[in-house]
Amino acid sequence: MNRIKALNMSKKKEKILIWIGAELVHYFLAHGLQKKYDADYYAIIDITNKPKQFFLEQNFVDFKKIWFYHDEINNSNGMKPDVEFLRQFEDSQNIDLWNLALNERIFYRFFDYHKFSDDEIMKIEENSIKFFQRVLDEVKPDYFLTKQPSFHHLELFRIMCENYNCKVIMMSFPKIAYRMLISKNVTELDYTNKLNEYSITKKSFKELRDYLNQHSSFVQLDNYYKNNKKRIGSQFSALTNFLFSENLNIKSNYNYYGRTKYKVISSLVKDKKKRKMREKFMEKNLLKKINLNHSFIYFPMSTDLERHLLIDSPYHTNQIEVIRNVAKSIPINYTLYVKENPSNITRDWRDISQYEELLDIPNVRVLHPEFSNSDLLKNCDLVISIAGSSSFEAAFYEKPSIVFGEVLYSELPSVTKVENIKDLPRNIRNSLKQKVKAEDLSRYLEILKENTFEFDMVKFSGLIAKIFYKDETTVDVEINETQINEFIQNNTMLIDILTMEHIKKIKQHEEFKNNSS
Repeated sequence: MNRIKALNMSKKKEKILIWIGAELVHYFLAHGLQKKYDADYYAIIDITNKPKQFFLEQNFVDFKKIWFYHDEINNSNGMKPDVEFLRQFEDSQNIDLWNLALNERIFYRFFDYHKFSDDEIMKIEENSIKFFQRVLDEVKPDYFLTKQPSFHHLELFRIMCENYNCKVIMMSFPKIAYRMLISKNVTELDYTNKLNEYSITKKSFKELRDYLNQHSSFVQLDNYYKNNKKRIGSQFSALTNFLFSENLNIKSNYNYYGRTKYKVISSLVKDKKKRKMREKFMEKNLLKKINLNHSFIYFPMSTDLERHLLIDSPYHTNQIEVIRNVAKSIPINYTLYVKENPSNITRDWRDISQYEELLDIPNVRVLHPEFSNSDLLKNCDLVISIAGSSSFEAAFYEKPSIVFGEVLYSELPSVTKVENIKDLPRNIRNSLKQKVKAEDLSRYLEILKENTFEFDMVKFSGLIAKIFYKDETTVDVEINETQINEFIQNNTMLIDILTMEHIKKIKQHEEFKNNSS
């Protein structure tokens, strides 16, 4: 008995570092974990100014230490970046910093409020790296718990954690609705067997499609947006709060650089006008009726600001150029159908000049976003996407697919990744001959079932946004203890699910480590 006690006492207490963003999911997870898993907890908090006071005073989670990301890096004061430090970091960590930085939506292409100079970008990178190194050296975390990165600085820290031998435990969406994946990366599954080692449960494509119809991520998001349209009152309230409150983020958070009240109001007016003009152009020029009874290849466009485009496919972010290359590479008897993404409505659609450029490409037909995705999947011969869900769903309709970026479903034999653009014509011709097998897809779904858990994160995140952030119209709001306590009490069951799944993942890592040693 004394020997067992001595062994338990000698076991080093684990250190868990958690990234907490404005969506608050990982804050509630930290609260649940601390009650059920004995460890030392630390947090990096990536939020705006107004919620900070709550985290400074909160007592729901006993963090050993917390850092506010933007406070830690916002100390440039016009100083020049240390380029030699950045060069040495790149060499030692095998990280291409400009790859991450140029695909950061705030730094380039999508942010109209402030034009970042090269020095500004490099100084932000330098400050971020030095801060991250300091945290990793001080804490020496065993585990890093995070959401899937959509901004470059979190992706940078995720890679650094792996290089520091800290296990990354990340929640992400596995292309199957109402389920969540926990893994070290959104494009990988942890500790899986080979595809042919899994059993077959659904033997026909009809059974597989029935499953897809019940677990379609497109349907999940569409239902959520239909049921949770932003109310005019809440938008007006958020705008009023912004106009009559002190705008501190403009100085302390680089995501808000240049966002003066005048520029924000002016941008809102301009965007509303642009959206109406773009929708009018789309109604007139994008196709709603096409001939589905001839040979065509389907290319569903991605929303430009999506993570799977900017991070998972860093060299294929110019979709028009990718489509042009696909059009050059298809067999002479095929037409390329390109469909605008319905989710692009959240970005007020694309500039009209981009639609005109697409319409000008020979043998390319541009479809209206309302056109049925399932009809295109049923009738095409091949699906080509950057790294989107349609290339996964194509398999359910017995259609092969091609992707340009890293994808979770690359295990499927019917999915081909383009490694070299010069190989694209050959990739297309080989894929057109590829036969999709129901048993392969069935086995892959078993892998997903084994490595994911049932949870409606879209609904859970939406509930947080509604309660704390005025129906998603703003994130810079004050949070109080009463709100947090009520949310925890009303959603204990959901928080417990997230908690137990993370504990299961930690134990899986420990088991693998013990078996490997």
